[in-house]
Amino acid sequence: MKPRLSPGLHQQLILTPQLRQAIRLLQLSTVELEAEIAEAVASNPLLDWAEAGEAGPADAHEVRDADGIPDASVHEREHADERADEHWDREGEPWQERIGPASDGEDDFAGPGERAAGAETLRDHLLWQLHLGHFSQRDLGIGVALVDAIDEDGYLRDGLDAICAGLRPEIDASLDEVLQVLHRIQQFDPVGVGARDLGECLRLQLRALAEDTPGRGLAMAVTAGTLARLPKIGIDGLCHELDCRRDEAEEAVQLLRSLDPRPGAQHGELPAGTYVTPDCVIWRQQGLWRVALAAGATPRITIQRDYEQMIRHAGAADADYLRGRLQEARWLLKGLESRADTLLRVVRCLVREQAGFLEFGAQALHPLTLRSIATELGLHESTVSRAIARKYVRTPRGTIPLRDFFASGIETEGGGSASSTAIQDMIRKLVEAEDPRKPLSDARLADTLKSGGVPVARRTVAKYREALHIPASHERVRIG
Repeated sequence: MKPRLSPGLHQQLILTPQLRQAIRLLQLSTVELEAEIAEAVASNPLLDWAEAGEAGPADAHEVRDADGIPDASVHEREHADERADEHWDREGEPWQERIGPASDGEDDFAGPGERAAGAETLRDHLLWQLHLGHFSQRDLGIGVALVDAIDEDGYLRDGLDAICAGLRPEIDASLDEVLQVLHRIQQFDPVGVGARDLGECLRLQLRALAEDTPGRGLAMAVTAGTLARLPKIGIDGLCHELDCRRDEAEEAVQLLRSLDPRPGAQHGELPAGTYVTPDCVIWRQQGLWRVALAAGATPRITIQRDYEQMIRHAGAADADYLRGRLQEARWLLKGLESRADTLLRVVRCLVREQAGFLEFGAQALHPLTLRSIATELGLHESTVSRAIARKYVRTPRGTIPLRDFFASGIETEGGGSASSTAIQDMIRKLVEAEDPRKPLSDARLADTLKSGGVPVARRTVAKYREALHIPASHERVRIG
């Protein structure tokens, strides 16, 4: 037996810095994106803000006027549509959906200024995913208890025994049942949420990477037992304990450093009164729903051509530095273009799927999940989740988060389905129309919905009523 070299071919998927940057840009909100690009422009001499008329990374998608929304004139909107067509025609697909007879040319886009952003916590984000999942009522109750126990950093600090005890007497769950639900929650966005310690948090993120990601296997081994002692033993000690080469150990450590030790922190609560900037605009023109990126959704930056030309005449050291910054600038521009393309594809798909919601309101919202959109667009669920995270769209019904287009649902007696949001809207309208001296109980609300073809259990009605912050029937009694 002696060592020898043997040539061979193999395929390998590597999470490159460029791909990591594209993933990070996609999940940023508009405000965060502006800060990210401002920092890039300040640190990279080859980047500069684009002047008016210069090409930006998303010029083909933007609709601009003084207020940052589509202009009221048909001429201006048609001009915006032509630019939007430049992107969508490349995919060979139509980019508008007819929702009824053509109107007489009047547009339905009108509304107040941007609305104040609701404070979305990590708990809100997890519960939203929980209710979109295919959980039984029992598992849903366990899931809510687990989500309530997850702290702001994304960790489950309470033991599973304590979770089981807290569920009783309503749910007498075993440790295995709770653990199974926890494993499903650990697949939610953000990746790494629901971990019980740092090692598990990093392992969850490593499992989400391709199996042939360089350093992944060794990094998994580090999280399994060496992580806590890594600062003390260093790279040399790691090589000794795991019997690996130094370059392999450094590669694994570098991969671990690229992970997020506090995955829940990105969903911190917004300050009260914070106003949001829409990422996209949806409006109706002559019976068609139109979609475009909002002005300012992608900051306009360009490459400094003077510095680019200096590379040819600079010394070796300066040329290497400028080439590196030029590559970073090109990666950023490409990442911004990819972000805009993905966001437009997702929003266009949402408009196509939920045109009734835009036309008639929440009662017309039908069940829609991340998986269904991801399947239709050929994307991963996590990509769709990042694309809609903290993104808002301006519509004739106001500025709303993209997550409002998604809803879980139940089967109706007519063979169709009704979304949870639509059912909540039905409950709200029934309560608004009730006799205040004889308010409807949860059981009567359930019977009324059932008579309308929507079979909903009394406990489900109670859950939806509480989500709407509607008091119980005995608290809604009004005499006189």
